[in-house]
Amino acid sequence: METSTVTSVSPVAGNVLFYNSPEPLSKEMHGKMGVKQLPGPFAFAAQGHVVPLTVAEFQFAALCFPIIFAGDQRQPLAVLGINPGDNLFVDATGVFTNGVYVPAYIRRYPFVLAQDEAQQRMIVCIERGAAMFDETGGDVPLFDEAGEPSAYTQNAVKFCEDFEGERRRTENFVNLIKELDLLETKQATFTPTNPDGTQGPTVVIAEYFAVSEEKLGGLSPEKLAELRDNGALERIYNHLTSLAGWDRLVAIASEKAQKTSAGNA
Repeated sequence: METSTVTSVSPVAGNVLFYNSPEPLSKEMHGKMGVKQLPGPFAFAAQGHVVPLTVAEFQFAALCFPIIFAGDQRQPLAVLGINPGDNLFVDATGVFTNGVYVPAYIRRYPFVLAQDEAQQRMIVCIERGAAMFDETGGDVPLFDEAGEPSAYTQNAVKFCEDFEGERRRTENFVNLIKELDLLETKQATFTPTNPDGTQGPTVVIAEYFAVSEEKLGGLSPEKLAELRDNGALERIYNHLTSLAGWDRLVAIASEKAQKTSAGNA
């Protein structure tokens, strides 16, 4: 991926969650910059209640939160909260809940690959305003004394390249389940308990796309065997298992709301 001299920056296409103004990485623009260690490095993700997820992550994410499909492209998403702008797994200090899987989309920040519209290529960019960047060097430099990407930067670029590869693999997975017409609209609901012990009206907290177990069961033995052999069936079951995580999200959100109310009392 391109990290060489950039003398004229072309517009980078698209709006990307967590990134406000990605800049193409270059030694001319960022040669003196570095990364500083932060006690809470994930503060930027505190408002990301849903984030993109690659299919390779399904088996890990399924243990922690729901995996859904959304939008016209049926993008796989990790659901990290039930209210927009509220990630239930990042605390006020920017620390992710211990033991909870951190999606690769979050871990690659503040690096990202973006499309250069002028030259029709993918280039490595950084979110220059990210809290972990230090304009005067920090703890780990982005470039070494010879002007070459440091080991840290090389690893970050490799992570972005690997993520891009998994993103394309995820598109193939989504296209497969779309072709098989396996997705259906579902709702996540919550039935609150009133102070007197009775149940209140059911509330819809999310509407999304998920694999239909009925449609999956209706596939031919040959097609099921094909999905098993190419690994797609395991990922489908990861997704289906993850949907039990809605109850956990509701419980965490309720506990957080109670603590907030008590603190404001």
